[in-house]
Amino acid sequence: MTNNVPEAASILVTMTELDIKLQESSCTHLLSFVRATVKFWHKILKDKLTSDFEEILAQLHWPFITHTQSQAVGINWPAGAPEIYGTLETLFCQLLKLQASDELLTEQKQLPEKYSLPECPSVILPIQIMLTPLQKRFKYHFRGSRQTNVISKPEWYLAQVLMWIGSHAHFLDEKIQPILDKAGCAVNARLEFSRGLVMLILEKLASDIPCLLYDDNLFCHLVDEVLLFERELHSVHGYPSTFASCMHILSEETCFQRWLTVERKFALQKMDSMLSSEAVWVSQYKDITDVDEMKVPDCAEVFMTLLLVITDRYKNLPTAPRKLQFLELQKDLVDDFRIRLTQVMKEETRAPLDFRYCAILNAVNYISTVLADWADNVFFLQLQQAALEVFAENNALSKLQLGQLASMESSVFDDMINLLERLKLDMLTRQVDHVFREVKDAAKLYKKERWLSLPSQCEQAVMSLSSSACPLLLTLRDRLLQLEQQLCFSLFRVFWQMLVEKLDMYIYQEIILANHFNEGGAAQLQFDMTRNLFPLFSHYCKRPENYFKHVKEACIILNLNIGSALLLKDVLQSASEHLSATAALNEVGIYKLAQQDVEILLNLRTNWPNTGK
Repeated sequence: MTNNVPEAASILVTMTELDIKLQESSCTHLLSFVRATVKFWHKILKDKLTSDFEEILAQLHWPFITHTQSQAVGINWPAGAPEIYGTLETLFCQLLKLQASDELLTEQKQLPEKYSLPECPSVILPIQIMLTPLQKRFKYHFRGSRQTNVISKPEWYLAQVLMWIGSHAHFLDEKIQPILDKAGCAVNARLEFSRGLVMLILEKLASDIPCLLYDDNLFCHLVDEVLLFERELHSVHGYPSTFASCMHILSEETCFQRWLTVERKFALQKMDSMLSSEAVWVSQYKDITDVDEMKVPDCAEVFMTLLLVITDRYKNLPTAPRKLQFLELQKDLVDDFRIRLTQVMKEETRAPLDFRYCAILNAVNYISTVLADWADNVFFLQLQQAALEVFAENNALSKLQLGQLASMESSVFDDMINLLERLKLDMLTRQVDHVFREVKDAAKLYKKERWLSLPSQCEQAVMSLSSSACPLLLTLRDRLLQLEQQLCFSLFRVFWQMLVEKLDMYIYQEIILANHFNEGGAAQLQFDMTRNLFPLFSHYCKRPENYFKHVKEACIILNLNIGSALLLKDVLQSASEHLSATAALNEVGIYKLAQQDVEILLNLRTNWPNTGK
């Protein structure tokens, strides 16, 4: 009972170790005697050391309630500071010795199991004592009937805790951490202090959330404030994700389902208000060409930002199954938005070249492109891995689908991307068909051109475009210019290539194969195609003739000089092997057309010499 506290503390440590070793013993009397002795001495030593430690802390003006106070402690240490810090260190180390017996005797206050908090040891005893005045303040202001305890103002107590963490950080790092390091205690003073304060927040949230669960605005405000608090706690104060945090409280089943419902409700409201305005189809960057490559209408930009914000809100949830539930919500929203775009598109189908139709197409393309980018993002790849484990446990997918997910061949967004790509292709096909119909109408006169009786090249001073081809080329030029301005680059490329494919077959089948050509007709056709039609596309690719393979090769056959044509005809008729015919065709520049097609084309020529046959 002497005042030799250090020695008493050391003996208590030995006695505590003995108590722990005897746990398995069946000597119940010995056990209860040791426990009673430890309890008796622990209380005496803890009370004495606690009052001495609190006295020293008071001399240091602990706790630092304002930031200026914490700075003042850093600059103007109290008189006799070295002595005070020496005593602080001694008491701190002696309290540390009581840690084992304290854990043995005091039951740690735990939140209910439904919050699934990670296993953590209790806050070390000296830090617990340092936290006591702040815990009292917190309870006084935020747990009673004080005006500061307002359920609609969670930001008050969240900001208060952040301020306390910030204003004590310097002192804990400079003065307390060295003591811990010297004592060989692997604890971070600042994080231990933060952990104790965060527990106050978790208890407060656990008691407040049931009261505002069904008030959407209050609940949503609480979630927003908690997420801001979490972000600052982790990014500014380095709070580890392995510690208990507010996200564990938000992950509790009832609260979490409510959060999902509210998130969905507000997202759908945002989508409703967004699509009701006419301005949503215009790109906000339309005047800045280098930014506006994708010609993204405002609605698609806002929608993807909405999805991005949702990702940002749930990415720090502690468990993968919870994150996957949010991912499902995002996929539902994408699907909902796709259906809305489809409905607006159906109202516009009569004018598939109009501005709004093109804007919808750009929106679909943008969403699909961004989702494909997100699929390669580390966060979503980790979710894919988590989904794989869940699906495997539930046998929810076939072995092939599991294999594709595991090998990263498919992604979490594949279903969405496939539906968007299908919609994109349908819309493009409708545009191509529309322009193609206009081009066919404009080509009616050209089809009826008298290819059989046109003057030969040597009878004309200079070759000029067939007048009947003008409507066709003008329609084509105007539509290409219009869609180049309204569609983003990648969509326009697909559009003109699809159009060219149809146009190539149309000219080949409906104009070339449906007519006979004299020498002048063949030369005129080649001039119209190579000097007028093909160059229309030279702005979009280097060799447009390669996209018109049927027309290009038909023009070659029709314009072969007589000798070469006769020779080719003989080779094709007498060729016993397919190889020699192919070689002969390749020699004159024919790679696409089959032998039979070439024979038909040769028979469309009327300028054969009279051989008497």
